[in-house]
Amino acid sequence: MFSNDEWLKQVREEVIDPGREIVDPHHHLWPKPHLSYDLEDLHRDTGDGHNVVATVFMECGSAYRADGPDHLKPVGETEFVTAAAERAATDPLTAQIAGIVAHADLRLAELDSVLDAHTAAAKGRFRGIRHAGSRDESGAPLSIPGRAPAGLFEDAAFRRGVARLGERGLTFDTWIYHHQIRDYAALARAVPGTVMILDHFGTPLGVGPYEGRREEIFGKWKDDIAEVAACPNVHMKLGGMAMPDNGYGWEKREKPPTSDEFVTAQMAWYDHAINVFGPERCMFESNFPVDRLSISYRTLWNGLKKIAGDYPEAAKTALFSATARKVYKL
Repeated sequence: MFSNDEWLKQVREEVIDPGREIVDPHHHLWPKPHLSYDLEDLHRDTGDGHNVVATVFMECGSAYRADGPDHLKPVGETEFVTAAAERAATDPLTAQIAGIVAHADLRLAELDSVLDAHTAAAKGRFRGIRHAGSRDESGAPLSIPGRAPAGLFEDAAFRRGVARLGERGLTFDTWIYHHQIRDYAALARAVPGTVMILDHFGTPLGVGPYEGRREEIFGKWKDDIAEVAACPNVHMKLGGMAMPDNGYGWEKREKPPTSDEFVTAQMAWYDHAINVFGPERCMFESNFPVDRLSISYRTLWNGLKKIAGDYPEAAKTALFSATARKVYKL
């Protein structure tokens, strides 16, 4: 799925601000021979010119246990990533996997036992849970369709699970679509004691019935995101909008986009989120290797540095590293 090196190499830019410290708070790993993005692939990207010192792994349904109780099968992913993190630790000059955000069904009566198992498996790196709420009933041809049940964020058991994360000092990440942002805001208001992170700007869609409606969606998104920003327990991950489902079509081109093209297409979304949340509640993310379908790691972070170019130094530090360190206790 991610073997597009030759295509990405067509755009090779000089690295901007190469000394700036980066903590990438959102990437995935898949074991070979499945989707094939393992530690060595990650390090080829994080080591391609930018100063990426640490990362946070985000659950993606990889390397689950093949047997045992169903509710504990996601712990296999944490075991797999912990092994990768320990390999990375043998070379301190590479980006270190400093945090792991795992998966658990937050509705389960056995939730605490799952959290305990992740804690043990991660060997000090377990930071929180991602339970995706993404659901779209429009019939859009999504390359990565969300499969959450209807009404998940209103479910009383789910809300108890989110609250339990806060009681245990753990974070709650989720992935949704743009038309679900107000439901997410209601969840955030209902569970104010849990640190929550909204991934990928709330995933503004741009395919199927959403194609050609970017400005309309942007206008509604701005109001919805401002409502979320009024919830002080919520933080925003800024990135993840180079997925095919965002509708920019970069993955279909003869050549990938340059950082200038990326900035022109998406800067308004970044600026609005940073304006309403403040940089101290925002963190740049790569969402690799999924966004790698459209843009290289080197080009992406050049684009993010251009977006932040006119921000004060303290804001840049927050966006590139400090917010991630604070939120995930790195």
